[in-house]
Amino acid sequence: MLKGFRDFIMRGNVVDLAVGVVIGAAFATLVTSFTDTFLTPLINMIGTGDDKIGGFIKLPGQTAKGEPNGIPVGSFVSAIVAFLLTAAVVYFLVVLPMNKFAERFKRNGSQAAPALPTEEIQLLREIRDALVAGSRTPSPRKPEPAADTSAVTDR
Repeated sequence: MLKGFRDFIMRGNVVDLAVGVVIGAAFATLVTSFTDTFLTPLINMIGTGDDKIGGFIKLPGQTAKGEPNGIPVGSFVSAIVAFLLTAAVVYFLVVLPMNKFAERFKRNGSQAAPALPTEEIQLLREIRDALVAGSRTPSPRKPEPAADTSAVTDR
């Protein structure tokens, strides 16, 4: 049971997935920091200037915490920008280079030579070619009477 689990964990795709999750989490932290440090102040310049990010559409009522009810537009815009930045970095730094690498590998990689046909296939092709050429097969021969080997004479 443990051997099966060890084999499952040590598969290459599971290890690659684990590495991808760890790198993704670190990258998400980096993008969040960039968004909070650089983008939020820029969005606030365009927005209302309140402590809310970039703008706040006020709605009637209050939240459960007693704050004014509303839609934080700037937070949504900031999340969209963070998503687009993450997608762009993943595409340009991971997907695009991998596609170019795969294309180059296909072009430069040695392609396997086509397998030679088996002897049966070669014989079938010869029969087909003979039939197409119109050559007839000879009519079956009748068996010749067996020679009597008991009366062998020396000459």
